[in-house]
Amino acid sequence: MFTGIIEAVGTVRAIEPRGGDVRLSIATGKLDLGDVKLGDSIATNGVCLTAVVLPGDGFVADVSTETLARSTLKSLKVGDRVNLEKALMPQSRLGGHIVSGHVDGIGEVVGRDVSARAVLFRIKAPDELAKYIAEKGSITTDGISLTVNGLRGAEFDLTIVPHTVQETNIAGWTVGTKINLEVDVIARYLERLLLGEKAADAGHQSGITMAFLAENGFLK
Repeated sequence: MFTGIIEAVGTVRAIEPRGGDVRLSIATGKLDLGDVKLGDSIATNGVCLTAVVLPGDGFVADVSTETLARSTLKSLKVGDRVNLEKALMPQSRLGGHIVSGHVDGIGEVVGRDVSARAVLFRIKAPDELAKYIAEKGSITTDGISLTVNGLRGAEFDLTIVPHTVQETNIAGWTVGTKINLEVDVIARYLERLLLGEKAADAGHQSGITMAFLAENGFLK
């Protein structure tokens, strides 16, 4: 579990194809690895990866075909900058929101502007994720916990303060940049809960519709 508060920006050191999947080596920069052990999780651009080698100034992780298919990690190149966060500890402050490190979809930057010292972004999410995104709610973008400041269909707006620009890889985002998205896990569980006993039906397609809500007394 993570919070979406980035602790360091690392650099891709090496990418090694291995029988269809990939072994990824990350130089972790200022990230404190003193309390990291083999098998610990480190979120990398919002993707939960398991450290299998700890050379001292970074970590190595195996990336499965499933993760490659569902995230932007498949597009990484040596030298790319990545957002890093160690797993949440029981005594940690929850400064962002609850983040699992499991990517729900890939978004795209479709607009970038400036307002005073802030940078404004418009992000296009996959249509199937739109129902989980709420204005003033939280969303994780490349591992960063951010607040949705505007919403139009599957597009949402972000306002990025200078500190976040400085401490993450956001400065490199331009129109067309692909980013990992993770919606608020509470929305996911709420959808499942509303299905009630129908959740056990293997043939039932996930998703809450207006018709479903009306049928079950949530709409009048």
